[in-house]
Amino acid sequence: MSDLIEQTKAALEACGVDLASLSGDLTARNPIDGKDLLNVPKHSGHDVAEAVEKAEAAFPAWRDTPAPVRGQTVKRWGELLAEYKKDLAFLVQVDAGKITSEAEGEVQEMIDICEFALGQSRMLYGKTMPSERPGHRLMETWHPLGVVGIITAFNFPVAPYSWNTANALVAGDTVVWKPSEIATLSALATDALLARAVKETGAPEGIHQIVLTDREGGEALVDNPKVKLVSATGSTRMGREVGPRVAQRFGKCLLELGGNNAAIVSDKADLELTLRGAAFSAAGTAGQRCTTLRRLIVHESVADQLTEKLVAAYKTLSIGDPREEGILVGPLIHEGAYEGMQKALAAAKDQGGEVLVGGSRVLEDEYPDAFYVEPAIVKMPGQTEVVTQETFAPILYVLTYKTLDEAIELHNSVPQGLSSSIFTEDQREAELFLSAAGSDCGIANVNIGTSGAEIGGAFGGEKETGGGRESGSDAWKAYMRRATNTVNYSGELPLAQGVEFI
Repeated sequence: MSDLIEQTKAALEACGVDLASLSGDLTARNPIDGKDLLNVPKHSGHDVAEAVEKAEAAFPAWRDTPAPVRGQTVKRWGELLAEYKKDLAFLVQVDAGKITSEAEGEVQEMIDICEFALGQSRMLYGKTMPSERPGHRLMETWHPLGVVGIITAFNFPVAPYSWNTANALVAGDTVVWKPSEIATLSALATDALLARAVKETGAPEGIHQIVLTDREGGEALVDNPKVKLVSATGSTRMGREVGPRVAQRFGKCLLELGGNNAAIVSDKADLELTLRGAAFSAAGTAGQRCTTLRRLIVHESVADQLTEKLVAAYKTLSIGDPREEGILVGPLIHEGAYEGMQKALAAAKDQGGEVLVGGSRVLEDEYPDAFYVEPAIVKMPGQTEVVTQETFAPILYVLTYKTLDEAIELHNSVPQGLSSSIFTEDQREAELFLSAAGSDCGIANVNIGTSGAEIGGAFGGEKETGGGRESGSDAWKAYMRRATNTVNYSGELPLAQGVEFI
């Protein structure tokens, strides 16, 4: 344990975190062995208000900085993230329990979005539209919003922050970040690297703030009228509270909430490809991704064959310390996650389900304070109540279908709408799934799993997933306000719609 603490301190120091500041009322616990690592400061509601004030004070200077110049700060941040990728990935690992390749992949997402946002800093495009009045120009322009509040979850402790922050900074906004209170170490390192980029590029010092706080502090951020946009990643329950509070003060909201993702497997699918795609999507990150595959909807003619292959593959999954080479499945975040998994499995059995493999706690003797589990596959008689709920643990429910219309109906008849996929070699089936009559999710894939989105596309979902979009495509627009402009150079004053006023 002492080695883990020393490695953690070394990684923090390498990223520029002042170790002398690591004391306070929040405890950083690692899920690898379930032990406490370090204490970090706990910010109060008053501290949150001060952070917002600092970000607001820095906004005018940052707003008036040319967007391509703002992009240079984000570019430098990306370079530093690449330079300290190993250290930051280690901190992601001790925060969230991810295997090494997944932790490094999360940091790579940050690097990628910085590259994307750098290009975007020269492409904050508006439109010019034809005016019905002679001698007039009609156009739209985009302007920074102001202070953006960012709330992130434990399972991806830093990547969603970067999706928001890279776009917000090139848009001319300033940011205040509340990371998950159970994933603070990688957040401190990420913020320290951004602070260095800000200093080296001469950007205003206050454009980014971090607050390590609990629910009360989060409420202070959500309720602050100076926070023009709240971007919150978390559960649907959290979104139900955040959305109305922000709306009540007429603020803007960007919500990335729960997912209950499904893959349809056609009788025309490549089953070997499906096996690999489904296994990673369902068991990767110990089932703790918002895009984790939770429902497998399989054509009845291939269901037994595919299920047998999946069960056999699950029995070979290596479970253990995510720092070790060859490990594929790390720990659940804490005991509450384990209890939630067991409750869901019990409910599935009560509703007619059969656990085909997994579900048990393992390595308990070696790690009595940590929670390692065998990923589970459960054969269900239909889409019962438990199947329609998101359980943040590695449970894959297997359902069968006869017709593609039936499969799509099963797929869409859950409250969540984040990620989806279909495995098929039939172009008609693939196109139908991607059409308006197909998947109702924000992400719809063909012949890949539900997880592993690239930063170039907009990330987000519909229904109880919240409707927000982050990362690529035109997600940058969420961080700006649109103005429609009319310029009259005619010397006359004609009114629109032929109105006459003399």
